[in-house]
Amino acid sequence: MTIFEGKLRSVSGAQEPVAQASRGFPIVRVRENFPALATRDDGQTRVYFDAPGGTQICRQSIARMIEHLETGTANSGGVFQTSRDTDALSVAAHQAMADLLNAEAGEIAFGPNMTSLTLALSRAIARAWQPGDEIILSRLDHDANVTPWKLAARDRRITVQWLDFDPQDGQLCLDMLPSLLSRRTRLVAVACASNVLGTLSNVEQIAKIVRAQSDALIFVDAVQSVPHIVTDVEALGADFLACSPYKSFGPHQGVLWGRRELLENLAVYKLRPSPDEPAAAKLETGTPSFEAQAGVLGMIEYLEWVGGEVSDAKPADRRTALKYAMNACLAYEHALGERLLDGLRKQNKVRLYGPPSMQDRVPTFAFTIEGYEPKAVAQFLAKQGVHAWAGHFYGVEPVSRLRLMERGGLVRVGLCHYNTADEVDRFIELMAGLSG
Repeated sequence: MTIFEGKLRSVSGAQEPVAQASRGFPIVRVRENFPALATRDDGQTRVYFDAPGGTQICRQSIARMIEHLETGTANSGGVFQTSRDTDALSVAAHQAMADLLNAEAGEIAFGPNMTSLTLALSRAIARAWQPGDEIILSRLDHDANVTPWKLAARDRRITVQWLDFDPQDGQLCLDMLPSLLSRRTRLVAVACASNVLGTLSNVEQIAKIVRAQSDALIFVDAVQSVPHIVTDVEALGADFLACSPYKSFGPHQGVLWGRRELLENLAVYKLRPSPDEPAAAKLETGTPSFEAQAGVLGMIEYLEWVGGEVSDAKPADRRTALKYAMNACLAYEHALGERLLDGLRKQNKVRLYGPPSMQDRVPTFAFTIEGYEPKAVAQFLAKQGVHAWAGHFYGVEPVSRLRLMERGGLVRVGLCHYNTADEVDRFIELMAGLSG
């Protein structure tokens, strides 16, 4: 078993090996599905290393949105054709997202983004909290999985406990989790992968620890993991999970999954005419972006196509095709990530933060360069056509824990399966010029 096979099982519950198909990764055909990759600036090809903040959108997603808008759009629930078509589209999008997460369509809620959905859910869940109750948050998380819960805790006068991480390798200190849990713990919120350091956390293990000691709900921020690994909400052992299709090759949209029995009993803030069925619909406040749902459907169709491309045999169903796709992407990104890490290790002035290898991470890399502010590095890369981020990336807790907030944060680059080895080499060459 390879190192990333083991991590795949522990994070997503997938039971099949990474190398499910014998075909090589079709990088040329993959890139043809992303129109933005052909864009040039003054003749210079762009290198999109900004994936953790949002990936480029696939051609199928664009086509689905255009088709919906060009052939007629309407609100849902009408008896006329455009409304019936819109309803059918929305049903298909919910089912497609459910197939990606191994869930039921009625457990999927769409929203404008993960943050808005988490804020809404936090308000609903917190209605049952009492003074003296406790929640556990992670120092490794994006603020969208921190502040919504902190605000709810403040309003309900409950205590926030903190699960720390090791600054040396970016791993959560799971050995301290049992001591944080109590009979008054009501929620544990963690990320599957860090948007700052790329760390993959063992959500299955976290869930087992929590279940053994408390009745707390478990909320998972999977924004950074869903684009890279097979996701199986049933195997994870969590109660709620949120992700962002715009970081998985689709449109700007948020998705929330919750266990049906929990959603059915959840008292949410919503308008009186809003439906209670299917279970997750109560969290879809107001008229949704049906064109974005169309884009999500196209995103899933693209990933299903990738699954067919990497498999010698036609996948039996969409879920199987999606697992083939994500496992093939994982293996390809693993090789690219090791190539990038090897190149950074050779730069004397570069300090990498987070896991030192691809064993415990997604291909998101944060670093500093001696003598340069992070923003200056990002500006230098931008002039060379390499798109990268600098700052805290809304990871207020991890960047503060690393004591880098006042120093401008970090430089962050992130890969995904449409990137190439040549792009990695181009980036490393530029880094060598800076850190000389």
